[in-house]
Order: sequence, then C-alpha cells, then structure tokens
Amino acid sequence: MVGQVNNEPIDGTYNRAKEIKQFEDTKSGVKGIVDSGATNIPKFFVHPPETVPTLTQPGAAAGLELPSIDFSGAESAGGERRREVVEEIRKAASTWGFFRMVNHGVPVGAMDAMLEATRRFHEQATEEKKGLYSGDGRMKVRFTSNVPTRESEVGCWRDILTCVFQDDNLDPQILPPVCRQETQDYVKHMIKLRETMAELLSEALGITSDYLSNIECMKSEALACLYYPFCPQPNLTMGNAKHSDTTFLTVLLQDHNIGGLQILHQNQWVDVPPVHGTLIANIGDLMQIISNDKFKSVEHRVLAQPIGPRLSVACFFHPSTNVISKPFGPIKELLSEENPPLYRDFLVHEYITYYKLNYGLIASALPHYRL
Repeated sequence: MVGQVNNEPIDGTYNRAKEIKQFEDTKSGVKGIVDSGATNIPKFFVHPPETVPTLTQPGAAAGLELPSIDFSGAESAGGERRREVVEEIRKAASTWGFFRMVNHGVPVGAMDAMLEATRRFHEQATEEKKGLYSGDGRMKVRFTSNVPTRESEVGCWRDILTCVFQDDNLDPQILPPVCRQETQDYVKHMIKLRETMAELLSEALGITSDYLSNIECMKSEALACLYYPFCPQPNLTMGNAKHSDTTFLTVLLQDHNIGGLQILHQNQWVDVPPVHGTLIANIGDLMQIISNDKFKSVEHRVLAQPIGPRLSVACFFHPSTNVISKPFGPIKELLSEENPPLYRDFLVHEYITYYKLNYGLIASALPHYRL
C-alpha cells in the first residue's frame, strides 16, 4: 500500500474512483473505517477548508437561540392556548424555519428506544448488515454511507439506515429484526404527530385546519436512522454539508449527549444543542414553495466530531402516491394581486430529481422553480 502524508499519497498519485470502490466494497460504512483503527480519513471525505468550521469556533451567535414551542393544550381546537401555539409556529416557521417542540405527544420512552435501536443496527457486525448496503434509492430499506457519485461531490462522515413508509405502509418483514419493533412503534407516533402538525401549520398559514391533510402533502415517511461515528480528522470533513431539505416537513430526533447540528439564521450559524425529550421541526423546500415564502426552508449542517457516536433519527414527510403525479405550487388561497405566486407549478418527483442531479453543486433547488 502506498504511504500517505497529510492524506496525500507519497508518490503523488491518487485514484479517486479506486478509493471509493474499495470503500464501497467493504459495505461497512464509515464506522468500518473507525473500527479498522485508521487515523486518516479517505481523501474523498475531505472538504474544501473554507467549508469546514473548526470545533473551537463559536457556533452560536450571541443572543440567538432556536425558538422552543410548548404544545401543551394545543389539542383543543378553537381554544386560547391553541391560538397561542399557532401564532408561535407562524413566527418560528416564517423567520427561523426550525423550532424545538416540547410536550409534543411522542412518549420519551419511544424516542429513547428508537435511538437505541439505531445504535444497535449500526453497531452490529458488518456481516449482519451488509446485505442491506446499497446505493439504489428505489429500495424501501437500505443501509449506506454518504459517498460522492460525481467529481464535484465530497462525502460526509455518516452512515444511514433508511426506511421508506410509502402511504404510511412498509412490510415489517423487510425491516432489520434488530430495530424492527422500535421502528414500527416510532413511525406510528410520527404519523399521529404529523396529523397534529398538518392542522397547526394550516392554521398558521391562515387556511382551514384540514387543508394540508386534504392535499396529502405529508402522507409518506422516510425514516433516516443516522450514525455519526467518531472522526479521527474532524477538521477536514463534515457530518452533513450545508443543505436544505427537499421535504414538506422534517421532524428530527437527536440523542441527548452529542450536538453538532447548526442552522443558518441571519447569515450566522447557530448551534441547536440536543435537549432530551424534545423534537426539532424543520420546514422543507416544498413547504416554502406552497406557502409562497410565508414559511422558510433554511440551510443547516452537522459538524464532524472528535467524539462519538452521535445518533439522530430524521423523519422526512413526503406526498402520498395519490398526488405524486399532480402538480404542486403556491396555495391559491394565499395569493392575491398584492401577493402573486413566486414559484411555478411542478411535480414533486421533478423537484427531487433536479435536486439530486445537482447535489453538491447547489444547497437548494428553490431558485430553479422561482418565477
């Protein structure tokens, strides 16, 4: 094997495609690199220096803290407490695009169990999980790492188990046994929370509470069980590079030990420290479009860590198959002569395909669809 100095081969040669293939052939993800005892990360995980903050940089700007919303009492339609929660959501979704949810109705036990199930899956022996390792996005359940597919991309230091519940359904037998029950239970809670969020977000937009449910824009879930192992060179890479979500809504569960999530607010990166028992709501690109910019989808990132592992579970809400072939665009009830449409109509799969084809080149596909 050719020696390396500062991640560069001593003889000056570097075969990027070969290194990626060698990594993919192990089917062990970045955790496999850590388990091997490597002290240098593969070169295709190395990001341009200007895009990687140092861990000693202050992440949170002074005086800026993510809004926290207590959902207690919000279940009573028409009540004063409900109106207060709706107004807090409107403010947070229109300015931050993120907010912390407290007393959201998902049992803490179910959340802790989901995180522990995520750990169990990723910390299995490679032989137990490599059968699910695949870059085929059509698979309903797959295990993968974040590796570049084109020259312009750089990998991110994380492993992912993705489980896609199309129209709320997924054959439980294809879920890994080591996390099957916990995943099924957690998704049931996500579906219930989604219905609550659809009502509250509709009301925050000033339309009927059943609007978002009726257009079925959040009727499918993709659960991403994320594992960010210790990184031997965290100053060279990212756990997740700067991006916005293509979803209508994302609900994030963070472990309560290790932070690293940052969001971009007022052109400053703000830390989102984990708080046990809470969830993070994240407005996605598609929600920004149908709200005609009333709600904001903002860029965020995850720092690689010199400790680990960091665990998180992201639930991405997408449309049902009933409406996947129907065009989406700004909600007509929100438009007027004073507030004309800012985006053209589009098909959801068209939007996501465009984003994927340009991944690594753009942080968001929103400008492509703006009128």
